[in-house]
Amino acid sequence: MSSPAHWQNRGLRAILLLPLALLFLLAANLRRLAWRSGLLTAEKTGLPVIVVGNITAGGTGKTPLVLWLARFLAEQGRRPAIISRGYGASRTDPRQVPPEGIPADYGDEPCLLARRAGCPVWVGADRAATVRALHAAHPAIDVVISDDGLQHYRLARNFEIAVIDSARGLGNGWPLPAGPLREPVARLATVDAVVVNGAQQNWPGAIRMDLEGMTFRNLRDPHTTVPAAYFRGRRVHAVAGIGNPQRFFEHLHRIGIECSEHPFPDHHPYVPADLQFAGEDDVVMTEKDAVKCVGFATATCWVLAVDAVVEPELGAKILTRLSQA
Repeated sequence: MSSPAHWQNRGLRAILLLPLALLFLLAANLRRLAWRSGLLTAEKTGLPVIVVGNITAGGTGKTPLVLWLARFLAEQGRRPAIISRGYGASRTDPRQVPPEGIPADYGDEPCLLARRAGCPVWVGADRAATVRALHAAHPAIDVVISDDGLQHYRLARNFEIAVIDSARGLGNGWPLPAGPLREPVARLATVDAVVVNGAQQNWPGAIRMDLEGMTFRNLRDPHTTVPAAYFRGRRVHAVAGIGNPQRFFEHLHRIGIECSEHPFPDHHPYVPADLQFAGEDDVVMTEKDAVKCVGFATATCWVLAVDAVVEPELGAKILTRLSQA
């Protein structure tokens, strides 16, 4: 339900997949070489672009970092906007995500971003076309944050951020499907900043990010909030359909919540039957899950909002680059 177990070791299953992994690696290297050599040309959109992505498959914490960036840039007097691929959306054309948008139309992460970012959020399969449409609709925008897209080289960018989950790192270090790598490890040396989510591993030169959250909002009545202490001594079920569900469960344990764990696949399209195990017990979930469950939530469904806390070095680097752009 989370990343395949063989991505974390070089066991038999990973070894058997190595021939496919080598083909994937060859294709990735040839593709990147085509862009770097000028055989293929990146498209400039007239706006500075910050890409937040990763070189591994699976969740690393990009979405909280994108939210942090949008707030940080707005606080510095910039006018940011966010673009995303819109994974799982029913359409591929560029369009704005309304705060009340539903994941089936726009994707789960874009819906979450539209609710929390405080700036325009647009989705589209063609990221360059999405930026142009966004800028036409919002001419005051002066910087774009791309949620994912590190490997989408057709969109020219001014600043690249690669996010690493400290708990899983780079897995077994092998390419897909034998391991989690979308690109070779050497790609990290070419980005402008490496951000590590958590502190379980020491990455030289990386910028640390931590996720903080202690307050739960009732999914049916958003005006009702409770602290983590509310759940102590109660029967609690934790639901997570994200890239690394275990990170959410571990966070709950750290803040004193004992729970039954229910991991689902990343981007899982929830239906009411998925939560029937809970009965009258409390259910806690991530914000990404909540945007897909709000239509059938009961009074015992709660969502944990988390915020990224990032070392100041990242903001300083970005502002310097934007001043040059």
